[in-house]
Amino acid sequence: MSYKKANDVLPHSLLRAVQQYIDGEYIYIPRKADNKLPWGARTETRKTRQARNREILDKHLAGCSAAELADQYFLSTKSIYKILNVGKNS
Repeated sequence: MSYKKANDVLPHSLLRAVQQYIDGEYIYIPRKADNKLPWGARTETRKTRQARNREILDKHLAGCSAAELADQYFLSTKSIYKILNVGKNS
């Protein structure tokens, strides 16, 4: 998300109307429902995390303990158990 100057993007009359409610502060304008994208849709993060989680599940099935996986992936054991539970159910 990037910031835009209201002076550059809003008509002067609309800017003055907004200033009546919030003057000189930040305001977040959410996307329209039609334009919303699911988390990770613009980057490879979702795919990377899914691959990592699959790798964690495979290693656990091969005999690695949750504590070993937590140390190896720099996660808490609770996070490892969550990943394992989701992986076993899918």
